[in-house]
Amino acid sequence: MDLNTITEVIRRPSDRPGEDWHDGDAWLAGGTWLYSVEQPDLHRLIDLTALRWEPLVPTADGGLEISATCTIRDLHAFACPVDWTAGILLRASCEAFLSSFKVWNAATVGGNICMSLPAGPMITLTVALEARYELWAPDGSVRVVDALDFVTGEHRNILAPGEILRRVTVPAHALRRRTAHRRFSLTRLGRSTVFLIGTQRPGGADLLLTVTAGTTRPVRIAFDAVPDARTLRQSIDALPADVWFADPNGTPDHRRHLTQHFAEEIRRELLAGDLA
Repeated sequence: MDLNTITEVIRRPSDRPGEDWHDGDAWLAGGTWLYSVEQPDLHRLIDLTALRWEPLVPTADGGLEISATCTIRDLHAFACPVDWTAGILLRASCEAFLSSFKVWNAATVGGNICMSLPAGPMITLTVALEARYELWAPDGSVRVVDALDFVTGEHRNILAPGEILRRVTVPAHALRRRTAHRRFSLTRLGRSTVFLIGTQRPGGADLLLTVTAGTTRPVRIAFDAVPDARTLRQSIDALPADVWFADPNGTPDHRRHLTQHFAEEIRRELLAGDLA
C-alpha cells in the first residue's frame, strides 16, 4: 500500500537511531505490516536495516543474540549447534507464521515482537526460551526486560514513544532444555489459534509451560516437578477470564479447551521422555 502521508525516509540513521526520532515517525525494518494498512498519523520512516546489525550472534557463554532486524528467513536457516536441544523451536516458530514467501523474506523478528499480536510466533519462541529484550530509548538510555513482561495485551506492549527493540538475548541454559510444542490453526497455513511450548531441564523434573495465541498476552506456568493431569488443568482454569482471546479463529472457551488438551499432551511427552 502507498503511504501518502510520508514526506521523508531517513535512509542513514545514526548509530543510536533514537536520536533521529520525532512525533509522527515510525521505525522501518521489514515493513510487512507498516505497508499493509493506512498510516495517516505517520510522516517519516526511519530505516533500521541501513544499520546492518548482525542478524544472529552466538554469545561467548553459549547463548544467542538475535538482532531486531533479523529476518524470519535468516532465523529459519540458522544452523544450531548440536547441543541446543531447544533449537528445534527456532524453525517450528518460523513455520508458525501466516505469511507468503515475500513476507518470509522481509519480516523481522523484532517487528513481529513489537506488533505484539496474540499469534506472534516470535513472542512465543522468545518467552519460552526465557529471553531478554534490550530496549533503546531516544535519550540514549538502555533497559533490559524479560520477554514475558514485554507484551501487555493485544497489540500492546511496554515500549515508550521512540523506544526501539535492539536485540533479543536467549540464555545458554534455555537452549539446552528439552522441549515439546503444540500449535493449532483452523487451516494448515492459518493464523495460530493456540501455540504452546513446554520446556524442561535436561535430567530435571520441572516444567515451564508457555501459552500464547489463545491469550491476549503470553502466559508462563511454572512447576518444580511435572504435575499430574488434574493439577495442570486446574492451573490453566485459574488463569484470569479476560486473558483469553476472541477473534474469528476461536472463542475464549474454545481456546481454553484447546490449551488444556495440548498442555496435557506436552505434559505426557516430557514425562515419558524423563522416564525413558
